[in-house]
Amino acid sequence: MPLVKLEGVSVSFSAAPLLDDVTFQIDPGERIALVGLNGAGKSTLMKLVSNELHVDHGQVWQDPAIRVAQLPQMLPAADERRVYDVVAEGLSEVLALREAFDALSHQTDAASLQKMEHLQHQLEARDGWHLEQQVQTVLDKLGLKAETRMAELSGGWRRRAALGAALVQKPDLLLLDEPTNHLDIETIEWLEQMMLEFRGAILFVSHDRALVEKLATRIVELDRGTLTSFPGSYNRYLELKAQLLEEEARQNAEFDKKLAQEERWIRQGIKARRTRNEGRVRALEQMRRERSQRRERQSSATFGLEEAQKSGKLVAELEQVSMQYAGKPLLRDFSMKVQRGDRIGLIGPNGSGKSTLLKIILGQLEPDAGQVKLGTKLEVAYFDQLRGQLDPEKSVIDNVSGGRESVEINGQSKHIIGYLQDFLFSPERARTPVKALSGGECNRLLLARLFSQPANVLVLDEPTNDLDIETLELLEEILLNFDGTILLVSHDRRFLDNVVTSSVVFEGEGQVREYVGGYQDWLRQRPVKVAPVHGKPASKTVDVKPVKKASKKLSYKLQRELDQLPEQLEHAEAALEALQAQVAAPEFYAGDHENVAATLEKLHQQEQHLETLMERWVELEAMQDGS
Repeated sequence: MPLVKLEGVSVSFSAAPLLDDVTFQIDPGERIALVGLNGAGKSTLMKLVSNELHVDHGQVWQDPAIRVAQLPQMLPAADERRVYDVVAEGLSEVLALREAFDALSHQTDAASLQKMEHLQHQLEARDGWHLEQQVQTVLDKLGLKAETRMAELSGGWRRRAALGAALVQKPDLLLLDEPTNHLDIETIEWLEQMMLEFRGAILFVSHDRALVEKLATRIVELDRGTLTSFPGSYNRYLELKAQLLEEEARQNAEFDKKLAQEERWIRQGIKARRTRNEGRVRALEQMRRERSQRRERQSSATFGLEEAQKSGKLVAELEQVSMQYAGKPLLRDFSMKVQRGDRIGLIGPNGSGKSTLLKIILGQLEPDAGQVKLGTKLEVAYFDQLRGQLDPEKSVIDNVSGGRESVEINGQSKHIIGYLQDFLFSPERARTPVKALSGGECNRLLLARLFSQPANVLVLDEPTNDLDIETLELLEEILLNFDGTILLVSHDRRFLDNVVTSSVVFEGEGQVREYVGGYQDWLRQRPVKVAPVHGKPASKTVDVKPVKKASKKLSYKLQRELDQLPEQLEHAEAALEALQAQVAAPEFYAGDHENVAATLEKLHQQEQHLETLMERWVELEAMQDGS
């Protein structure tokens, strides 16, 4: 039985409907990724599912017993509220029932007693008498401390608190709108695991292709008012979508060719018009109506990049650079050389020092220790994730043109209106104040401003937030064809893999290392990360060194144990991966409850077993080294 079902639904806010006679349903246990271009109507569909919006035509049906919870796109405020209170807000309805019950508890009249009985049944149905225990259980699961103030938390931990407010409701359906925006990779991976373990259904909107690939059991695309379902992975969706577009183009071409032939026939001379077939005329009129009603696919961005003359071969060289902030080490004896043509990704948690390193590389900040040598002929263009380069009161045109009527892109002059249309700004939208733009439009405007400046060094700080997938892919293509140097800060793992040639990773305590390749390459080369204990978000990284030749300090028994540990670790990791894949399957939680519980307990024990093996390896190596 479906949780939610839309039948023949249409919604329109303008001439072209956002939803045009669509039918759609969500079944228990599904994890559905909703994809589509910016402005296609994804948020509108989410609001229909959550009953926040009424349809123009059609019906929206919900299971009467369903519980729907949402993880908002915006982070909770960094205020003085306790984390406990933020999570408890998810049970505000239950709390209101309890307060109403307590208010009536001193009344003895028949009407009050009848109301109390009704409230009691509602509270028992929602387990309202154990509200405090429900909140504490979620806090423990997410690793949150009840008394911590929201102002003390990073964005990632505030996102956890918001998720807690949703999970404490024990929803059957969880709605997520861009859940990974402004989160670092570590928090994104934690969120992925939480969603894989969630027992209800999930409908989520995300432009994070790695997240969609890992989570989604089905892709649903909203395109020109129509919903199309693609079972399977994101990569499979791309293949099927390409086939559909190719077939659509073929059919449109055949239709247009036939229409052109009929138009030529109707315009023949008087003799032909006297003898023309009236049925053929009516068919032509129908074809004209059909062609006029065709909704063309929204144009994709088509921007190009203005390149400056080449910089010197050396862009920057850092030797033994150290930097602290508020007593916290950000860089410790870090050395690297940036050469012309390098595409370097900076990876690390929020607040780890990525922006600080960028400023040091560009000569905007002096390190506490070490030497920095800058190259010659550097022309830098900087993409700011905080959008501080945009004047919210000025129009889109004024923010890009600087008083110019045209911009020059690689030797070709282009009118400012035409240039902005390449970034999907219509002439009307180009005259709109920046303060009225959406997040995706602001990011496209920043790219338009950035790419109109001659540059041989691009510094991109979180350029992918709020961009739809097609624009992301075009940006990747532009960057790959750029001959200059790129310094990229991003938490989009697929974007890093597709763009960068090396990664600078912040590994904590001021340790920063450079690795060849992108994010997946780093995963293969990095120190081993101990699997998190089930239900606890925190995990620790153990820098496992290669086993050295046996020392006389180890006994025969201990040396034999150390020699056997690599194989044991390999088997333990393989067993853990198999269990994780089993739990991640869409049908897992639909199975027998006892089998589900037993498998989760087995997963928990396997995670603990792997951590124990890791700790024993480190312990024996320390003994071998005499430390």
